[in-house]
Amino acid sequence: MNGRDLCSFAVSTSQKQTIAIGSDHAGFELKQHLIGVLERAGHVVTDFGTHSTESVDYPPICAAVARAVRDGKAQFGIVMGGSGQGEQIAANKVNGVRAALCNDLYLAEMARSHNNANVLSMGGRVVTFDQAEKILEVFMTTEYEGGRHERRVAQLAEIEQQEGAR
Repeated sequence: MNGRDLCSFAVSTSQKQTIAIGSDHAGFELKQHLIGVLERAGHVVTDFGTHSTESVDYPPICAAVARAVRDGKAQFGIVMGGSGQGEQIAANKVNGVRAALCNDLYLAEMARSHNNANVLSMGGRVVTFDQAEKILEVFMTTEYEGGRHERRVAQLAEIEQQEGAR
C-alpha cells in the first residue's frame, strides 16, 4: 500500500467511523481479515455475520448491513461473497443504499466520487487480502464530488420512491 498500512491511513485521514460488515461463507475469511484491519485502525465494526465457512444464504445478511447504513447506524457498509455480485444486488434492494461492486481501485474511486456509494461489495474469491485493503482504503477516503453527479444520484432516489409506491 505505497509504503503505509491501512491502520495508519485510516486513523490519520478519517475520523473514527462505524462500519457495518457482512458476508456469506465464501467471503468469510476476507470479512474476518478486514474486521481486524478496521478495528486496529480504531474504527467500530458491527458484524452481521456469517460467523463461519458453513454454507449460508447471503440476502438477509446483506440486507442487515444495508439497513444499518440506511438507518444511520453505520457510515459505510461492506458486503462480501464469492464474487460480490449477489451481495451488491441484495444490498441495493434496501432504499437509500448505493452498493457498488468494486474488485479494483478504479471502481472503488468512481463508486464514491461519482455515485456516492455507501456500501462496498467485494468478492472473496476475486481479490486478495492486500487488494481488498487497498480497495477499502480508496473507498473510505474518496470524497463524493457532487456537482453534475448530484442530479444523477437524486434521480436514483427518485426511482426508488417511484418503485416503492407501486
